[in-house]
Order: sequence, then structure tokens, then C-alpha cells
Amino acid sequence: MRRSGVTIRDVAAKAGVSITAVSHALNDKGTVSAATRERVRRVAEDLGYQADAFARGMRQSRIDAVGLAIRSLDVLGDYTPEGVYVFDRFAGIFAAKALARGLSVTLVPDISGKAVPPLAFALDGYAVMTPQEDDPVTAILERRGIPYVTYGREPGREHRAWASEDDADAARKALHHLEAAGARSIALVSGADRNAWNLEYAEEYEAWCGRTGAAVRRYSQPEGSGVEGGAEVARRIIADGMPDAVLCMTGRHAAGLQAELQSRGVVVPRDVMVFAASDSEQARMAKPAISAFSFSPAETAEALLDLLVQLLESGTCDGPRRTKVQMRARASTRRASSEA
Repeated sequence: MRRSGVTIRDVAAKAGVSITAVSHALNDKGTVSAATRERVRRVAEDLGYQADAFARGMRQSRIDAVGLAIRSLDVLGDYTPEGVYVFDRFAGIFAAKALARGLSVTLVPDISGKAVPPLAFALDGYAVMTPQEDDPVTAILERRGIPYVTYGREPGREHRAWASEDDADAARKALHHLEAAGARSIALVSGADRNAWNLEYAEEYEAWCGRTGAAVRRYSQPEGSGVEGGAEVARRIIADGMPDAVLCMTGRHAAGLQAELQSRGVVVPRDVMVFAASDSEQARMAKPAISAFSFSPAETAEALLDLLVQLLESGTCDGPRRTKVQMRARASTRRASSEA
């Protein structure tokens, strides 16, 4: 009998191998060495662990299909947020690149919820986009021994099979851009989700404040609050006193914040500059247009597929990998002293 509470992660930790290696060893898959396979099986037996019968039975052989879980949208509860196309673009590009490798892609809703499609646990592997801290979806995949990669590092879990934009580097570039344009005080408007994107920007922002002696001014707003959420933060910022610039994590927050500031007589960029860490239709259409970063979904999708295929074939991968973002410097940060 399987002991209560013993998971595949426990077996991996005691055997000194990866979660995927345990799965391959117990299911006679991959290129795990005979010695490793025997060690894993011995540890599993000692711990009283048995691989999930359903998952094992459904995945005895490759079906050349992988799942894509978009955790930001799961948490948001809205799979088509207005003006936000980064997830749509990534899903389409990821699916096309997977097809070129002989893999089909299934978009899967939150598998930690109640209504989980049976196919969800029969897929060969998963790509999980923007996992949250200690994400329940990746925890389920680990328990079931299903190989997965993540778009973005998952805070709170040791896992090297991930790829993403270099968020820390992007944050430094945004702060440098604003500082070069004359900003000596900058406010940061973060999302509420506990993902690596929000956390790494916050770390770099606080490091910048420490280096320059600027006061830390952080505001948090749920990603789903959109434009109105940005307007609400603008009112709080005005009450606290205007900084030289505001760095918003989302384009919708940036657009709402800028519009609210302007409605109260604040001139952008003369009185305050506005920058968005992620582009959106609202940021591009704002007056003035808001400076933002655009991502490279094709490059990141390729990296994730490389890592996922490595896991499926050998149980190991050479992650993590980081890609670059492209700055779109627009009128919202274009002061006379700004860099060309």
C-alpha cells in the first residue's frame, strides 16, 4: 500500500534524481540508466510509493500531444481579457512550432479545479505559462510524474526546466531609461499575482532605490482590475505626492493611470513619465502613447519546446533559458534629456 502523503517528489529527493527521471524509471521510459532505474525503484519501494495507476495506464506510450496551461488567465478567471493579446499570440505561436516538431497542443484549463477533462492527465507533457508561487498545477503534474516546462521561473519550487524573457534585465533597462530621462523618484505599480515576473521587477526596483537613495514607492493592484485599477492607483499616487515617473507592470494599468493623471491636470511626460513593463492595445493607443516592452513569443516558445522535448526523450534538460524583450520608447517618456 502507498503510504499517505508520499509523493513522487519525495522519491526523487531521496534518490537524488529529477521528478521526470523517477517517472521514467517507474514506467520503463526514457534513457535512464539501469543503475538509476534500480535505485529509484528501490527507494519507491522503501517509501511505499506507487505511481498513480490512472496516469500510468493512460500514458504507457507517447501520444505526441502536450498541454498548454496559462496560469495568469486561470487566476484571472478571464481567458479573453480586453486589449491583452500576449497570451493569444504565444498560444498560437507555440502550437504552430509544436506542430512543426510533430506535437499537437491542447489548451487545458486549471487542472487544480473541480472539472478536469480526462485527457488532461493522458498528455505526454505540459508547458505551464506564468506559474504562481507554489503553483497547484505544477504540484499536480509533479505528483503524477508528468514532465513539464514553465514559461517563467516558478517561485518557491526548485525547477530548472523553464524559459522566459530576462525580467531582471528588462527591469534594469526600464529604470535606466527613466533615470536617463531625468527621473529621480519612481513609483512601481505591481500586479498582485505572486509570479517571477512581478517579484523580479520588485527586486530590481528596490535595488535601484537603494543605489540611488530614492524612496521606495510600491503600489499593488490585481491584474484583472485593468484600466480602472490603474486609475485607482493614480488617485493614491496623487494623494502621496507625484514622483518623476511611474513604472506599471501591465499596459492596461499604465493606460488607466495616465488617463486619470491627465484628467487631474498632470501633463505627461512633462510632470511625470509613464512606462509599462508589458505592451497592450491600451498602451499603444494612449495619448501620448506609452513606452513599453514587447516580448518575443517565437523565441521563448522555441526554447520551451526544446526543453520539453529533451524531458520527454531523456528525462533531463539544459534549462533554464532567457530571451530578450524589445523596448518601444514612445512619447510618454520622451523628455528633452531622454536618450535617443
